[in-house]
Amino acid sequence: MEGYPLEASTKALALERPGSFDPVEAIKHGFLHFKREKFDKFPEFYEELAKGQNPKFMVFACSDSRVNPSHVLNFHPGDAFSFRNIANMVPPYDQTRYSGVGAALEYGVKHLGVGLYRCSELNCKTNLTVECILVFGHSLCGGIEGLMSLPADGSTSTDFIQDWVKIGLPAKNKVLAEHENEPFPIQCKHCEKEAVNTSLANLLSYPFVRDRLIKGTLALKGGYYDFVHGRFDLWGLEFRVHHDLSI
Repeated sequence: MEGYPLEASTKALALERPGSFDPVEAIKHGFLHFKREKFDKFPEFYEELAKGQNPKFMVFACSDSRVNPSHVLNFHPGDAFSFRNIANMVPPYDQTRYSGVGAALEYGVKHLGVGLYRCSELNCKTNLTVECILVFGHSLCGGIEGLMSLPADGSTSTDFIQDWVKIGLPAKNKVLAEHENEPFPIQCKHCEKEAVNTSLANLLSYPFVRDRLIKGTLALKGGYYDFVHGRFDLWGLEFRVHHDLSI
């Protein structure tokens, strides 16, 4: 409903059960702060965004509320095309499963800056604006802890989570082989990084990603944000944790 006042559109929601946390007020004040301090102060910037998006980054990040790639890396609106899920995982190419990830990846790599239908007309030879895919791992990841805790017999106790994190089993197996005698929290820390490498390897199974890598128009990077110590590690496509950058 274009132009519909925020107060009116959320009036019915405000009648829901009261509590110490008021989601309607939080949303309202958050938006009003954004509009006052950003949207209204920088109209030219938002006018440019209305013309289209040409991000240079595509970021796969975790849904963890403590980990916001735009906040950590100082990305602004329009800088990064983002996809977030449990444990920032990229599954192997499979048109029958995980289509949400595949659709986001295909759109980011093939269609941004062109449009979904014009890309087919142009054979995707122009305006391939995403130049780097970053898989953004982080410390104290609950999804990785769940992966490392998977029962050896393959049984599951969740509807979706355990099946999803099995994408990272190659990382878990590598960690157990190399760090068998380490304490569980240390194994999880190793797996948080190795799971990023597993996702980087899985990206190569997507033909449109591999094609652009061969052409030299796309880079793949792994990142790890330690929010406990305020550190960020970045590495390239070597399938091991090798730090090109450590801050």
